Amino acid sequence: MRHLLFLFILVLSMNSFSKGVYQSNDDFLNEVFENKVPKTQTLWLLGEIKKGAKKILGEKPGQLRIRYWKKNQQTSWILEEIGKEKLITVGLVINNNQLNQIKVLAFRESRGWEVKEPFFLEQFFQVKLTSELQLNRTIDGISGATLSVRALKKLARLALFYHMQIMSNQKV
Repeated sequence: MRHLLFLFILVLSMNSFSKGVYQSNDDFLNEVFENKVPKTQTLWLLGEIKKGAKKILGEKPGQLRIRYWKKNQQTSWILEEIGKEKLITVGLVINNNQLNQIKVLAFRESRGWEVKEPFFLEQFFQVKLTSELQLNRTIDGISGATLSVRALKKLARLALFYHMQIMSNQKV
C-alpha cells in the first residue's frame, strides 16, 4: 500500500512541476535582444497574410493583429496555440528566413510538457518554410504529446510565414 501511495504522489508531483511559466515574455525578449528590446511593431492579419495564417492554423486566426519585435533582419514572436485544451506560449526568433530559436515560455496542459525540453526543441534549429507553408524537415513527435507537438509545429510555421511577409514588404 505504501508503494502505491508513493507512486501516486510521484505522478502528481510530475504533473504539477510540468505546468507553469518557465520564462516571462519580457525576460525572453531581453535575452534575445541582449536587454535592448526594440519597439513593438504590429502585423495586421489581412488579405493574403490572413489566408496564409488560416492555411497554417486550419482555421481563421483568432486575432486581427500580431505583435512582433524586429532588429535588422531578425524578428521575434511570442505566439500561443492550444495543445489539447489550454494555451502553450512560445517565443520564436527568425533570422534569414530560418528559425534560430524556439522556447516554450508557458505550458498549462497536464500532458505533453516534454515539448519544452532541449532534445525536442533542437529539431527546429534552422528549419525553414517551404512554398507550401510546411516545415522543410520532419519534426519527430513525442509519444503522449501529439497535440503539444502539433501546436509547436504550427507556431514555428506561423512565425516563419509572418517573418517572410515582413521581410518581403520591407523597403530596401
